[in-house]
Amino acid sequence: MNRASLAAAVMMFAVGIAQAQAPQALLQEYKCYVCHADNETKTGPAFADVAGRYRGNPQAVAIVAGLVRKGTRSGGPWHMPPHPEVSNVDATTMARYILSLKK
Repeated sequence: MNRASLAAAVMMFAVGIAQAQAPQALLQEYKCYVCHADNETKTGPAFADVAGRYRGNPQAVAIVAGLVRKGTRSGGPWHMPPHPEVSNVDATTMARYILSLKK
């Protein structure tokens, strides 16, 4: 790889990092915190409880990211509507953050 190619690759990587948003900012942007909180139950479960439910599951990130985009219905009267406006990248970023939480 010549110097120009390396410089271009480094610049593209830096731009990608600059464009990435923090997970909490994404959760705010997509209004997830209206129904959820990190550590307390609201209309929806606490994100820490979601993390506990999927802890140890090697597919957890993909499952939670999918639930964000497709929605889910559980036993209660409320359900989480689908959010197709959330990109796969943003859903995965949020899922990784959610799954990192502990009670």
